[in-house]
Amino acid sequence: MLSRLISLVVLVWLLVGVLAAYQRGYLKSDPSNCAKAGTIVATMVVGPLNYAGVNPKIRCVTPQPSK
Repeated sequence: MLSRLISLVVLVWLLVGVLAAYQRGYLKSDPSNCAKAGTIVATMVVGPLNYAGVNPKIRCVTPQPSK
């Protein structure tokens, strides 16, 4: 019974995160780079904390090829 409750809480948490990402317009286009994809995922994982003022932003730097 406890595992079902925990599963339900996690599912609702993630659904609220998806709703927050949708409301911010992150899901309207394909992520064009690593930072945008990371921000979308972070927003979904943070879940309801988005509505408490958390605004996750991810920055990533991809290595440049050597010449």
